[in-house]
Amino acid sequence: MRRFRRLIFFRAILLLVALTGLAYLLFKAAYLYAVLLGPICIWLLALNFRSQLRAYRELEEFAEAARYRDFTRHFPLSYAKAELLPLRSAFNEINAVFKKISGERETQYQYLHQILEIVDTAILSFKIETHEVVWMNDAFKRLFGIPYLHRFGGLERKNEDLYQKTMQLVPGEQTLLSVNSAKGNIKLLLTTSHFQTPEGKFQLVVYQNVNEAIDETEAKAWQKLLSVLTHEIMNSIAPISSLADTLKNRLDHLPNSEELEDIRLGTETIKRRSEGLLKFAGTYRSLNKIERPSLSKVFAADLFENLYQLMEPSILQKNIELDIILKDTRLQLELDINLIEQVLINLLLNAMEAVKEKEDAYISLSASVSDGKPKINVSDNGKGIPADLLENIFIPFFTTRKTGSGIGLTLSKQIMLLHGGNILVHSEEGKGSVFTLQF
Repeated sequence: MRRFRRLIFFRAILLLVALTGLAYLLFKAAYLYAVLLGPICIWLLALNFRSQLRAYRELEEFAEAARYRDFTRHFPLSYAKAELLPLRSAFNEINAVFKKISGERETQYQYLHQILEIVDTAILSFKIETHEVVWMNDAFKRLFGIPYLHRFGGLERKNEDLYQKTMQLVPGEQTLLSVNSAKGNIKLLLTTSHFQTPEGKFQLVVYQNVNEAIDETEAKAWQKLLSVLTHEIMNSIAPISSLADTLKNRLDHLPNSEELEDIRLGTETIKRRSEGLLKFAGTYRSLNKIERPSLSKVFAADLFENLYQLMEPSILQKNIELDIILKDTRLQLELDINLIEQVLINLLLNAMEAVKEKEDAYISLSASVSDGKPKINVSDNGKGIPADLLENIFIPFFTTRKTGSGIGLTLSKQIMLLHGGNILVHSEEGKGSVFTLQF
């Protein structure tokens, strides 16, 4: 740097002396000497001009490299002119710093990218002005079955329910909603926020699937409630039933009379209703008596064959077409066969009830693997379930059938939760229902 300064200072002094001398010779009318000194002045001017031009070109090249973020560019020092050495050295140092910063940013980006792809939370980001989608992770694609989305408005055609509920979100607030997805109707915790960059304003939406966590919490809550209810009912009704039975036996040994007949009838009614309540409480107590499943490897083909043999008489009698779909006959599932058969029988009976008024009654039973996890589908073309009832069908005591107990689907869900899986439903009124057992 000092050498560069000395060179610039020397050239400036030399040019100043030459120009001063030329002006003095011209003033003294010494034109011959002036003509001899003139080329030297021109040469010094050209030398300084070329030096400045070289520096400008070097600066231009550096600016071009910076514009395209080409921080790999190296400015050689070996054959550089003396006036260019400080510039090239400075450019190389700047490039090294930017290259390091760029490398760190790339590492951070890759790290963040991998985290966002690994997490099981759906994330979507789009530009607010144009609705252009700039980020959509794999969890979003899997959860909603949408492999590609160029603009956020396109979500309305693929999943109108999700689109409308996303548009209603308030930035900074969390909202718990039930939304249709590729896995059926699920509960999502939705959060959105806005952020500004030099490229524009963006919206980030996070869809957290809390379906399983809520289901597990609800199941435990219902178990505690049912335990208390059945305990209190049985403790209160058992003595009444016993006392009614004792009174009835004593009345049977008394002479007949009209008044005693009325008392006998009342006592019989009390006894019968008490026994009915005890049986009712005993039935619901079974919800809390499911033990840990005894898991074993079971071929789906064997499971379906057993079910078909069991259900065939009822299916044929009601003129229902039962279609069993199994592309991989070697597909195995790890389950408690007794408990899962109970679940599937309940779902098939519900499907038979749903299609009983259909002329072309159809039920299908299928097994497949999705995202590395096995699942069983029971679908029908029956009357379907109204949208306002879908969230209630797994609640104990809830039923839409006059002869239903409201325990079947609750029991089925608890069995699936014990298997570390879940049961989901997708239904359209008038078109049918699909129940999915996920393992």
